[in-house]
Amino acid sequence: MERLIFPEIFNGKTIAFFTGKRPGAEIERIAEIASVEKQNIYMPVQRHTDKVLILDSFEPKVADAVITNKRGTLIGVQVADCVPILLHDKKTTVIGAVHAGWRGTAAGILKKAVMTMVNRFDSSPADILIALGPSIRWCCYIVGYDVVAAAKSATGNGNYVVERGERYCLDLSTANKYQALSVGVLPEHIWMSDECTYCYPDRYYSYRYARGTTGRQGGFIGIV
Repeated sequence: MERLIFPEIFNGKTIAFFTGKRPGAEIERIAEIASVEKQNIYMPVQRHTDKVLILDSFEPKVADAVITNKRGTLIGVQVADCVPILLHDKKTTVIGAVHAGWRGTAAGILKKAVMTMVNRFDSSPADILIALGPSIRWCCYIVGYDVVAAAKSATGNGNYVVERGERYCLDLSTANKYQALSVGVLPEHIWMSDECTYCYPDRYYSYRYARGTTGRQGGFIGIV
């Protein structure tokens, strides 16, 4: 059975959704869902960077966030535990898709994506709507202190780390929510899935659950 999540925070100016294992990131099916031609779907070459790409061509480029104001184009990211994040400026109709693993979170990639919308498209953070899709949550994401320290350096104070003895459980989704708030996004403009990809291996791909190579689901957004 297909799993599709359409965050209610977005209005009728966009098509925005997160997928589960099915349809995953299957381009043909994604094109059908979004009612776009598959050649009008763009996903960057993800490498856990902090690079934000302003889409000016469909040439494959390394980036972990994409920003565009092009109508008829669907942009997206692929994940298997990392946080898929979708953005939409409700006034300027600029959209964005962000892939935030721990490295991207530690580098503040979501903050950089928001500020790219501000600096290049005259967006106001108060007009930006954000949806954070299913990802591995603090119930299952056990990391070393080096990862926690890196996330804290970019995020600051907040309730996104739980200490369990000598182990640390990090919630990337909540950390990114704090980062969005820190650059002026309003709390009522942030939607966050409460599903953990590790907890629901029947619904989502999880790199940690699979202990290695696995498939990908995604987050996609376009201007209709």
